[in-house]
Amino acid sequence: MLRILAAVSLLVTVACASGPAQPADVAAPAAAPAATAPATPPQGQADPRAAEVAERLLAALGGREAWESTRFIRFVYNGRRTHVWDKHTGRHRVEGQTPEGKRFLVLHNVATREGRAWLDGQELQGEEAKQLLDRAHAAWVNDTYWLLMPYKLRDPGVSLAYDGEETLDGQTYDKLLLTFQAVGLTPGDMYWAYVNRATGLMDRWAYLLEDQPRDASPTAWLWQGWQTYGRIKLAPTRAQVGGERKIELRDIAVTDTLPDSVFTSPEPAP
Repeated sequence: MLRILAAVSLLVTVACASGPAQPADVAAPAAAPAATAPATPPQGQADPRAAEVAERLLAALGGREAWESTRFIRFVYNGRRTHVWDKHTGRHRVEGQTPEGKRFLVLHNVATREGRAWLDGQELQGEEAKQLLDRAHAAWVNDTYWLLMPYKLRDPGVSLAYDGEETLDGQTYDKLLLTFQAVGLTPGDMYWAYVNRATGLMDRWAYLLEDQPRDASPTAWLWQGWQTYGRIKLAPTRAQVGGERKIELRDIAVTDTLPDSVFTSPEPAP
């Protein structure tokens, strides 16, 4: 399933909004340019019960203030791509290896979608650069949604509805249904968040992609290993329900400061 399943185009306000799915601490010797945490962004639609469950989930994750003040997030998506994201300004660094074995690096801004791109150490120009910039943006949308989706239930363009309760493996869950209003790469996708009534955390999600029949069975994954990074909680492991696939979000780091060169220089980041 490791295709881009973009449910929503993770907006920057300049914090972050909503996005999709698919299938070590960072050294900080210098501070990046000053940026204050943005005011609380506008929220998408939600019925009262869904809004209450979403707020309880956010509290269990660390709270709204902790999320909005979080600035730098670094992680490696399933061993494929390393991301460093300045959530307050939209600056983003992503690097990895193409299917053909070439090393790529992109430094850009996810809000403006402007930046620079390198392939095997050579800076690209023109259409070649644009293609790699577009791929980097799509990877950011996809990969950050796998990491951050529970923080994004009330993003603009998201319609959130309470979809009942369900008992699985002895745990009672409040189910939230996410649909999308003309936003993102695949706005016809549907997601279900399963919020554990005892812990307040999201233990699993399920989704139905826009190119699948509406009566198809949703694909479900467990979200495992919740722990605290900086001031927020993240889960590093996804395990497919009824399958053997796993997606790992490794080397997660959440920090308040990073060298400016991480987002401006093609030299290796600390």
